[in-house]
Amino acid sequence: MKSSKLGGAHTTIIGGRTGKKAVEVVARHHKVKRIVPSVISVKGHAGGRTLAKVLRPDARGNLRLLISSGTSAQELRIVTTAGSFEQGETLRHELNQALSETLN
Repeated sequence: MKSSKLGGAHTTIIGGRTGKKAVEVVARHHKVKRIVPSVISVKGHAGGRTLAKVLRPDARGNLRLLISSGTSAQELRIVTTAGSFEQGETLRHELNQALSETLN
């Protein structure tokens, strides 16, 4: 992964290899400028495997990557070159497709 795209207060990614692979897949996209890891929280129940999903864009087209592993969840902010909600939505579909092809 391009380490220049990962930044923020910390660089911890949950989910072991699968979590790191998900971040690598997202970072490779040419419209992704930066990925900023956020707080790691505890969910109410344990899931089986590590899951990664790109969530809805904001008004400026920036996205969020949700990684869920066991009883933990982490949201990572994805800063993009998209300039609108619509462009962000297109990018979200592209990234979720890439994650699906790579992680499943």
